[in-house]
Amino acid sequence: MRVFVTGASGHLGSAVVPELIKAGHEVVGLARSDASADRLVAAGATVRRGDLDDLDGLRAAAADADGVIHLAFKHDLMITGDYAGAVDADLVAVRALADGLAGSGKPFVGTSGTAMAAGLGRTATEDDALPTGPRVDAENLVIGLDGVRSSVVRLPPVVHSTLDKHGFIPMLIAAARKAGRAGYLGDGANRWPSVHTLDAAHLYRLALEGAPAGSRLHAVGDEGVPVRRIAEAIGERTGLPVVSVPADEAQAFFGPAAMLTGLDNPATAARTRELLGWAPVEPGLLDDLDHYFD
Repeated sequence: MRVFVTGASGHLGSAVVPELIKAGHEVVGLARSDASADRLVAAGATVRRGDLDDLDGLRAAAADADGVIHLAFKHDLMITGDYAGAVDADLVAVRALADGLAGSGKPFVGTSGTAMAAGLGRTATEDDALPTGPRVDAENLVIGLDGVRSSVVRLPPVVHSTLDKHGFIPMLIAAARKAGRAGYLGDGANRWPSVHTLDAAHLYRLALEGAPAGSRLHAVGDEGVPVRRIAEAIGERTGLPVVSVPADEAQAFFGPAAMLTGLDNPATAARTRELLGWAPVEPGLLDDLDHYFD
């Protein structure tokens, strides 16, 4: 299968592209820089130059492919505080990719997050869905496509591995080192699900190859790690004290990670495992932290 992948040279893409190529697929990766293009060529992929703002290019690339995996997101905007702008750009890009695939019956795997189902007071499942909201609109657009075998992979707040250079764990470590103490909000009992990058990449391939149309999938390994335990692990490895951070100090302490620090988001992947036979095999979050301190 000739697969067009956005975000192909990023954190997730760096695992998804080799996963696809190893399985015999041909990969065409979107690259907006020479450095990204070089990484894709080294991985064995074909390069298509462009970015999420090149809507005509996205439509054409999707139409030329046998399937699409959409990983790209304007994280740079999110980190600088323009989350709404990043969300809007993603929705427009998803529409363009969908236009290119319209009526083809080809697979389209989108990306969302388990965080959209946070605060339920229970463990979130693949059946949980919202009518509208940031990133929810893009997810619902993909799920509702006619004539396309569409699915969405919901990623947990933490996707961890040696490929993770800018995710929430590096942010928490950086915040702790800057403040001279590792922190959590309140009692730190709120839980984050997590998944190893390689396990997530395997799920994207399974979704591309066989997810039924309209499938919401959870890339969840650890169903819910208490944030206090993450802070304690950071403290253990840095020698820093571990403290509770008042809510009114969260933004100053955690920076860009503040938006998720107090989130309670336990989530299960039971239905995903049953549907696609996906079984995470890589280490869980607390067993995969040492490399962040090398």
